[in-house]
Amino acid sequence: MSMVDTFEKIPVKKFNSIQEGSCFIAGKIAALIKEKEKSGQFCVLGLATGSSPKTLYSELVRMHKEEGLSFRNVIAFNLDEYYPIEANALQSYKRFMRQQLFKKVDIDPSNCYIPDGGWDRENIKSKCSEFEQLIENCGGVDLQILGIGNNGHIGFNEPGSSLFSKTRLVPLDNSTRLANSHEFQNISKVPRLAITMGISTILKAKKIYLMAWGQHKAPVLQKAVEGHMSELVPASLLQHHPDCTFITDELAASELTRFKSPWLTGECEWTPQIIRKAVINLALKLGKPILSLTNADYNDNGLSDLLVEKGDAYEINLQVFYMMRDSITGWPGGKPKHKSVERSEPFPKRSLIFSPHPDDDIISMGGTFMRLHDQGHEVHVAYQTSGNIAVTDEFVTRFLDFAVGFEQLKGIDNNTSSKALREATQFLNNKKDSDADTQDIRDIKGLIRRCEAKATCHYVGLKDENIHFQNLPFYETGTIEKKPMSEEDIRITMELLQKVKPHQVYCAGDLADPHGTHKVCLDIVFESIHRLKSNREDWVNDCWVWLYKGAWQEWDISEIEMAIPMSPDQVMKKRYGIFIHQSQKDMVPFQGSDNREFWQRAEHRNANTANLYAQLGLTKFAAMEAFVRWNF
Repeated sequence: MSMVDTFEKIPVKKFNSIQEGSCFIAGKIAALIKEKEKSGQFCVLGLATGSSPKTLYSELVRMHKEEGLSFRNVIAFNLDEYYPIEANALQSYKRFMRQQLFKKVDIDPSNCYIPDGGWDRENIKSKCSEFEQLIENCGGVDLQILGIGNNGHIGFNEPGSSLFSKTRLVPLDNSTRLANSHEFQNISKVPRLAITMGISTILKAKKIYLMAWGQHKAPVLQKAVEGHMSELVPASLLQHHPDCTFITDELAASELTRFKSPWLTGECEWTPQIIRKAVINLALKLGKPILSLTNADYNDNGLSDLLVEKGDAYEINLQVFYMMRDSITGWPGGKPKHKSVERSEPFPKRSLIFSPHPDDDIISMGGTFMRLHDQGHEVHVAYQTSGNIAVTDEFVTRFLDFAVGFEQLKGIDNNTSSKALREATQFLNNKKDSDADTQDIRDIKGLIRRCEAKATCHYVGLKDENIHFQNLPFYETGTIEKKPMSEEDIRITMELLQKVKPHQVYCAGDLADPHGTHKVCLDIVFESIHRLKSNREDWVNDCWVWLYKGAWQEWDISEIEMAIPMSPDQVMKKRYGIFIHQSQKDMVPFQGSDNREFWQRAEHRNANTANLYAQLGLTKFAAMEAFVRWNF
């Protein structure tokens, strides 16, 4: 009898990718729609918004256009909506559903029900009751789609929501507002209230699929699936439901016991990576250096099978200690005539750093960036996007005021002043929260970030010809919502790779937000390298790809394959490099739930990595930057 999922109180299906998981759910929805259509019935769907269902809706649209899937017999009820908010606001869920699904399929608009962010406050209770009655009149929800918030909310049922709650107006938890602030530029613009279906309403659905994608959903997914039912983790209340399944990718499922500690769920294949993970986790749990672990420690903590298979703890400890020791190197480009993590030859190397935004290079791997240059390698940096949406209007106003002041200083009167300058100033003076930036404003914001990135490269020591601004088209929408990866994005990236022919490529492997810019940028690099390899470009076979994490998190210490130590002076030099990005300092748009500045996050993360190595019995450094190699 398999005990692999014995800790899980809700069935979990793990897929290799978001696309595969979304296609699975889309197939179930399509089958249900067709089944209902054959019997002359309506199919009642409960739909969610946010980043999680985007790929699902994209697949349903594809099935409609390419396979003839009809939505004429579908009635849709949406989970929630911000309050108050205009229906056409960029951030409204009504607009989201129109753009992502409703206007792209043949569903009857009169069958699409979404809580209205414009309801009069005094009528909300009656309107919510009417919404509940509409669901009941339609025979209830046949299939409900859910996402899960970082604090465990489903819909906008925040921690503490009652099991018996119905559709209602609710206050949003501060963590939810912070998590959603990327849609509004800063948290002050995020509504404090929302209308949501209640937990009782959700549990009445005949079938439920909850989607969870990405590493940042892993901790709360584990609590919901393996923990006790608690109103403090609303998603855990789905354990009450007789037909609920969680659909995840590998990253979101990574904290489940069967993946994080597979040795606790039955038989385990003791690969070197699993051994390394088990021993490091044991050492950190007990607060012991690796070489101090004993047979009793292994036996008392579920690792007796490892002793049976591999022998004495001392030998296992040495194996893992050497793995960790050998991951540390001060030569990220390899050291001539010395064995290291990287190859010693060729030397010097051509290194190409892909930076999704114009500051990810210095924030995430600034110490390594500087060391590569200082050790004589030919370093190139490719800034994949303009990063223009992360510049505040206030920062642009500062530059416009400077330009106006300069013209006045030179005696240029307002009548002959640049038309673009006047129009940009006028737009910002009259801009509404729901307005997207004009092309001129986006260009100004992009130029600000471009100048900062260029100054950072000069600070490190790079020449202009080694600085590449790609301005990939997928990013240039003027809104938070980005386009999918396109052939033009791939073409631009392939051309740069062919031009540089790097021996090393560094790119952001930060998958915390699977629908975010970093993930799209990574997919573009991967696809470009795959195509070049298929085209039998000889240099690709000699190119190693190293993945760094973005500003939000670090690799798990058991995964790190190359750790670059930094001295206190190098930490300070990196800090000064980050300071060059003044538009991202003090007031950072889209910073999520972490209100520290980027330099503070980077230093804390790098110091923590160094401390973990020291706790395991390795040399204590001031800081470390970490990388994992991608084997393509």
